[in-house]
Amino acid sequence: MSKRKLLINEVFEQAKKESGKTSKSGLALYLKVHLESFKIYFDEKTFSRYYDAFVLGMKKEINVDPDTLNKLSQYVGFKDFFDFSNTFIKEDEKANKTTVKISVDEDDESLSEKLSKIIINITNEQHFKLPEFVKQNGLGIAGILLIGSMLVGNYSWPKTKAKNTNTMALGFFGAPEADKGCMYWDKSEYKLADCEDKNPLLSLTPRDTVQMRYFKRITRKDTLTVENAMGRTWYSKFNGNVEFFTMDGVDPDTGKELRSSTPYIIEKYAGQPVQVEE
Repeated sequence: MSKRKLLINEVFEQAKKESGKTSKSGLALYLKVHLESFKIYFDEKTFSRYYDAFVLGMKKEINVDPDTLNKLSQYVGFKDFFDFSNTFIKEDEKANKTTVKISVDEDDESLSEKLSKIIINITNEQHFKLPEFVKQNGLGIAGILLIGSMLVGNYSWPKTKAKNTNTMALGFFGAPEADKGCMYWDKSEYKLADCEDKNPLLSLTPRDTVQMRYFKRITRKDTLTVENAMGRTWYSKFNGNVEFFTMDGVDPDTGKELRSSTPYIIEKYAGQPVQVEE
């Protein structure tokens, strides 16, 4: 389950506890009114769409802009979405917590003093379960290496001064993974960022490979026509300005939900500019 989906589910769970309502429409109305205090001004239709996409899973997940994710995280008791993503653990996930005790073979004198009694609590990943073959079989040095490869999957090795070298982390069974686990909106597309970046101008959100690859703002509106843009582009209109995007979701700059481009919008706000004769 993605952190974004987990957050939306917790929002509706919180609304159920506070309002006593259980229906989609009742919860949507409650959140519409209650979340205005968090400066979230969505209508009931928007929250109903969230419920269908994230709670019921009836449609693909909707893009949620970083500012909204931060405010929803505050609603359920966290500082922001980054804080929620790194610290939240569902109560019903406690059953998935596994404790492993590893004893190094006595013959391994060089390691026995340091590693003879290791207790590992695996709690930081939702829905993680230790493989049965690890729990049921004795573990020697090879077992330690196996567990270690699992645990360092989220560990980023210190950056080096070598030029043109990407910092990498060791994933499950040694699969490499880029250490930049967050992204930010850079005017026309999402770009990778270090989650520890303290730049106040960046609104970081957990990396979403789909958003990074397919969600772009179309910078050349003059290339759009009804023939090539209908059914393939979406738009937002704010203060008379219209921006076009390559994927449905939310305008990261304004927080407004995108709408499918219509012939009227395309012909009025895109296409070749009108040439004025001198």
